[in-house]
Amino acid sequence: MAYWLLKSEPQTFSIHDLERDQTTLWDGVRNYQARNYLRSMHPGDRAFFYHSSTAVPGIVGLCRIHRAHLVDPSQFDPHSPYFDPHSSLEQPRWWTVEVQFERAFAQPLPLETLRQQFTSEELALLRRGNRLSVMPVEEAVAKRILKLATP
Repeated sequence: MAYWLLKSEPQTFSIHDLERDQTTLWDGVRNYQARNYLRSMHPGDRAFFYHSSTAVPGIVGLCRIHRAHLVDPSQFDPHSPYFDPHSSLEQPRWWTVEVQFERAFAQPLPLETLRQQFTSEELALLRRGNRLSVMPVEEAVAKRILKLATP
């Protein structure tokens, strides 16, 4: 089992939306490195759900990779903001996973707390200039995050 961090703006899709829906496609990722991380995921992997672009950004919950190695359908929809006219059914460029809600944390783990607890070498989220919406988390770091999130 691997660990990941997935970023979403809560006004677009929040941990509470995932709790309500139980599963969702993590579609619309249009960065090649993030896409490659999505392609590396397997069912049963766990992912930290991170709220970005909010007053207090931070990790707000946990989800599981339910299904992996899925073609992102939004690349074929000309009405989608994620439409890619250079992608084809025969050779799709963009891949995704389906995530399943596991739990919302009783208290979010704010970015500032993460900065106090981890170095940028330990947690890619903290690296200067890192804007990836999908990134791996080492198991030892994931276990420390889970301890911080458990009251």
